[in-house]
Amino acid sequence: MILPATSSSNQPDAKYAVLKDVFGFDAFRPGQERVVDALLAGRNVLTVMPTGSGKSLCFQIPALVKGGLTIVVSPLVALMEDQVAALKLAGVAADAINSSRPREENVAAWRRAAAGETRLLYMAPERLMTERMLAALAKLDIRMFAVDEAHCISQWGPAFRPEYEALSQLRGLFPDVPVAALTATADAVTRDDIVARLFSGDAESVVLGFDRPNIRLSVEMKQDWKRQMTDFLSRHDGHSGIVYCLSRKKTEETARYLRDRGVNALPYHAGMDQSDRQAHQNAFMTDPGVVIVATIAFGMGIDKSDVRFVLHVDLPGSVEAYYQEIGRAGRDGAAADSHMIYGLQDIRMRRVFIEDEDVGPDRK
Repeated sequence: MILPATSSSNQPDAKYAVLKDVFGFDAFRPGQERVVDALLAGRNVLTVMPTGSGKSLCFQIPALVKGGLTIVVSPLVALMEDQVAALKLAGVAADAINSSRPREENVAAWRRAAAGETRLLYMAPERLMTERMLAALAKLDIRMFAVDEAHCISQWGPAFRPEYEALSQLRGLFPDVPVAALTATADAVTRDDIVARLFSGDAESVVLGFDRPNIRLSVEMKQDWKRQMTDFLSRHDGHSGIVYCLSRKKTEETARYLRDRGVNALPYHAGMDQSDRQAHQNAFMTDPGVVIVATIAFGMGIDKSDVRFVLHVDLPGSVEAYYQEIGRAGRDGAAADSHMIYGLQDIRMRRVFIEDEDVGPDRK
């Protein structure tokens, strides 16, 4: 489906038509309409909404109402592909250009976008911010930029990515094109940093808070962590879930330990072969009852609705990281559990990591 650009007088009706006819919803969720209206009016917006609250619709609906081309910046190939696939199922002309696709597919995607056949084009920041790509985009009818996982631009956020910093140039290069920045993880300091870097201080902020009332939170001191882990998992027999570990070695050992006890557990960490990581992620996304045992390498962009639990067997790196990780549970709105097992050794290890970080003393 390619929706034509609409006049401003028709936009109120158009946004509701897209919401209903394309995405199948009768009404906006809290906060969504305010973001949609701001973008349709040409304003920049920082949106902070809880995981599972429908952030993507906040830019997808304006993209279809505005017409032209919207560029969506996403940090992960898997996240791009998932969103593009979902949009295509809804009849939306969406596409992606990324490193996982053959060159001929990327060339074809670009040609469709250049011909005006695409409404949303997804790409990574390092691809977008090349001189060649920016020069090519300047010739197209760009109506909006959407920056997903916007906390990655902030050095104060839990997942800072240097390649996101270049996005601060967008306002100067495309001064008349509104930018939407979206995240589920940004405290006040991080929000201010995002607005300063991405918008030079000029943006509307829509902050809905962080509460996920369907997730039950619990913690316990670490004693016999393997027994504590299996006790917790026994209450989630057959459920899909995530177990977070501090190290790659512990990830492998824990997955093996659980498989020996009949749990369909698969490891996931950055040291694995990419094809194995992708196979394990695909199994988690499509097969029932898979438990992923992972480091922090697993998570951003994972949008599986029926994750019933997240278990930390080690202390997370920060409160923001903890929130981001537990936010993978219960996205269908049904009850879910988040449990953390922690000990003094975890705190000592985190102190070592902090001291080893290549950052200034004000951040340690």
